[in-house]
Amino acid sequence: MLDELVTERTQRLPGNALVASQLAQLLFVQILRAQMNGNSRIPRGWLRALGDPRLAPAVQLMHEDPARSWHLDELARACAMSRSSFAARFTATAGIGPLGYLARWRIHIACKALRDDDLPVASVAALIGYSSQGAFSNAFKRATGLSPSLWRERQAGANAA
Repeated sequence: MLDELVTERTQRLPGNALVASQLAQLLFVQILRAQMNGNSRIPRGWLRALGDPRLAPAVQLMHEDPARSWHLDELARACAMSRSSFAARFTATAGIGPLGYLARWRIHIACKALRDDDLPVASVAALIGYSSQGAFSNAFKRATGLSPSLWRERQAGANAA
């Protein structure tokens, strides 16, 4: 695959930029897969949890539907584990408990939406599962140290500079 990528980058054939981009993505996925197979070398975090076949179903569920009000027992059931075993394994593997991980994931999505989309703060809150803008603002400020509006302003200022 690497040889194909080099060929695409050196030859000036029609569509070479697109082909090279797709090959680079495939190569990246293959590298990640190789890393995940040697799971012990991956530092604690989401990638290690995703690479753990017992935990991957829960990580995938949280990523696919972050707005859902996930409960520990649902996530544990998806992994065919008890609540306590699931929570202990997830924490040991990801470095954070499953619901704490979900909260971080939601804030990550919110940051991206606030930076890249022109959505009102209330819409961003709803996007990630908060029923009120106030609850979202409190959680966001706890995680980032800034209100969503101020965070957005600072990001816009940093991108303009």
